Amino acid sequence: MTDMSPRRAGGRAARREARANPLVDELRPIRAGMNGGTYKPLAETDLERIHKAALRALEEIGLSDAPASGVRLLTEAGAILGDDGRLRFPAALVEDMLAIANRSVTLCGRDPVHDLDLSGTRVHYGTAGAAVHVVDVDTHEYRDSTLQDLHDAARIADRLDNIHFLQRPMVARDVTDNREMDLNTIYACCAGTKKHVGTSFTEAAFVPDALELLHLIAGGEDTWRARPFVSNSNCFVVPPMKFATESCEVMEACIRGGMPVLLLSAGQAGATAPASIAGAIVQAVAECLAGVVYVNAMAPGHPAVFGTWPFVSDLRTGAMSGGSGEQALLTAGCAQMHHYYSLPGGAAAGIADAKLPDMQAGWEQMCSNVMAGLSGLNMVYEAAGMHASLLGFCHESLILGDDLIGQALRCVRGIEVTEDDLSLEVMRATCLDGPGHYLGSDHTLTRMQRDYVYPVLGNRASPKEWVEQGQPELVPNATARKNSILAQPSRARFPAEIDADIRRRFAIHLS
Repeated sequence: MTDMSPRRAGGRAARREARANPLVDELRPIRAGMNGGTYKPLAETDLERIHKAALRALEEIGLSDAPASGVRLLTEAGAILGDDGRLRFPAALVEDMLAIANRSVTLCGRDPVHDLDLSGTRVHYGTAGAAVHVVDVDTHEYRDSTLQDLHDAARIADRLDNIHFLQRPMVARDVTDNREMDLNTIYACCAGTKKHVGTSFTEAAFVPDALELLHLIAGGEDTWRARPFVSNSNCFVVPPMKFATESCEVMEACIRGGMPVLLLSAGQAGATAPASIAGAIVQAVAECLAGVVYVNAMAPGHPAVFGTWPFVSDLRTGAMSGGSGEQALLTAGCAQMHHYYSLPGGAAAGIADAKLPDMQAGWEQMCSNVMAGLSGLNMVYEAAGMHASLLGFCHESLILGDDLIGQALRCVRGIEVTEDDLSLEVMRATCLDGPGHYLGSDHTLTRMQRDYVYPVLGNRASPKEWVEQGQPELVPNATARKNSILAQPSRARFPAEIDADIRRRFAIHLS
């Protein structure tokens, strides 16, 4: 029977001590890769109808603008090139390629502790996007993003428990040569975090140099191919229903180099995708199915993420509205389609239309992040830091997003109902033999660590205590934590001899 004897002395100290001792990973209340999938906005019959509509779109409409290499690969696999230049995909071809697609993808970190298992409904949150501005929370100004800003974002993300991967969240606008920008992006991200990194390439011609850089970081090509810790975020389509010629060539080069790919379809409902939520999902699914055929025609079983990534428009203006409830529904519906195919998938959530980390940003980011997690989305991209519908990135918002995602992950975990969870023996001991409350009990102390998530910066003090604390505010506290993190050396920095080799071979802009 649980000990329910009164603990008048030392109770608060005991609770503080319990909280100070970190739990082993499997006992933590939240962690990367927890299973979602409890939220399902689409019925089973809806999933089937979307699948059949996507197959019809591929067979009857098809996609245009594939590069010559892609036309050759796809027609040899069974696609049909029409007189109008569009490639059409028979349903049997799509089903055949789905049958050989990789369903057990693991995205590796440079440190294996950060590996991401994308099977089933396992959920991971991280950054993404290509913001061209950084949000200055002090002046409320948007300035051009720099390579140092990107490196700082990587260093911050490396220290945040609930940010599980770093896909490049902003463009290094101070590096004007595209080749050098692509290479320095990899350097800045990998020198800042040992978590999995996602990046893009401007041209296929830049990929061999990027692979050489990655081989240097990994310690050799064989080591890289065994555990590729960078993936290619590839917008291989230009919605509606066109291949992005240059991006497809990049994708082919990355596949040859052993790099996992994110097949990213990013239509905008009401602009480059149908305005209806179901229609936007149908088009995104059709385009990504074309990507599955493309990848597996070239390299059967190559690791690829099914990146249905449709966005929402504010139909009054045509502007993107990433913080809307419609966006949250789109993302959750896409996650269900990933599970329908049993494919590892990713989509966008956590985007704020708000320009600053304020109350609007909070509700916008929380709504889609919670729904994405509950739907079991494997890779929740753009989950923290993104403002102004992807135009601005904010380091403070990234830090606040770690707290926000912690609460979202607790929702993903859900409610366990074991015999111990039902707590009848604890109730009996408390009410019949004990003090009549649960404060300080062994059961409470245990659950305090294993069941409850506590914000790092979110303030739960009473108004009186808050005044005694000096009336702390979220954003200034986030700035203080940012400065504290950036005052420490990067835990991911390269050994001196490897860094010297890299700098001899490439023009690295970070000092």
